[in-house]
Amino acid sequence: MDGTLVAIFLPIALGVVMLGLGLSLTLDDFKRVVTYPKPVFIGLACQMIVLPVACFWIARGFGLGPELAVGLMLLAASPGGATANLFSHLAKGDVALNVSLTAVNSVLSLLTLPLIVNFAMESFIGAGQYIPMQGGKIVQVFAIVLVPVAIGMTLRAKQPGFAERSAGPVRLLSGAVLLVVVAGVVIDGRANIGGYFRQVGAAALAFNLVSMAVGYFVPRALGVSERQAIAIGMEIGLHNGTLAIAIAGPTVLGNSTMAIPPAIYSLIMFFTAAAFGWVVSRRVA
Repeated sequence: MDGTLVAIFLPIALGVVMLGLGLSLTLDDFKRVVTYPKPVFIGLACQMIVLPVACFWIARGFGLGPELAVGLMLLAASPGGATANLFSHLAKGDVALNVSLTAVNSVLSLLTLPLIVNFAMESFIGAGQYIPMQGGKIVQVFAIVLVPVAIGMTLRAKQPGFAERSAGPVRLLSGAVLLVVVAGVVIDGRANIGGYFRQVGAAALAFNLVSMAVGYFVPRALGVSERQAIAIGMEIGLHNGTLAIAIAGPTVLGNSTMAIPPAIYSLIMFFTAAAFGWVVSRRVA
């Protein structure tokens, strides 16, 4: 699948939307995350321990070919992206927690992603391969997520009235941007989309549903608030497919087959996240 739309237009679009999200945040949101670190540690544990284990057995259970299995594990090892922050915003989740988890996950993935993917290659292919640290991609995530949010927060601090008036229009704009991007990705890969779904669609869907279920129900079972559980569910369920596809691409692994699972997942997650967000948002007062 041609990753041009995912790799270029989606980050740009989400960077613009993240500016709007920053308009709804204050420093107090981040102070509460630091003061109450429990949801952050729960989210990180789900992302870095539970999901790779679940993904491994899903790949085994669906009998994926070696390269497709590694591609799915590559996705599991990738941190959440700006999309998670956007959907959390739409579902009334704790966006400050999302932004913090995205930042921390992105940094830690410098260490965990190569370990998880190399383990997957040993398990499914039988030959290890060193995966270089993706420092450039980490910088990209920070630029897309944190810089626009910081600008938005600054505007809110200096122009609170403008921030309040922008809340409704920003939510509508967020949904419109996502619809345009999803339509563009589908059109971009229309020639091969059927074949890709037949190969790995069921496994990608299963992993997506398990990811969101783990991200939401585990925190709730451990006493995390509804809004924070929604945030973790989105963070865990919406992986950074752009990063996964880039690593599978010619500059790192050079295996286009490994890019198929994250590409398919990137399409599926928009619809499942929208459904999940609609359901859980009705539970928030």
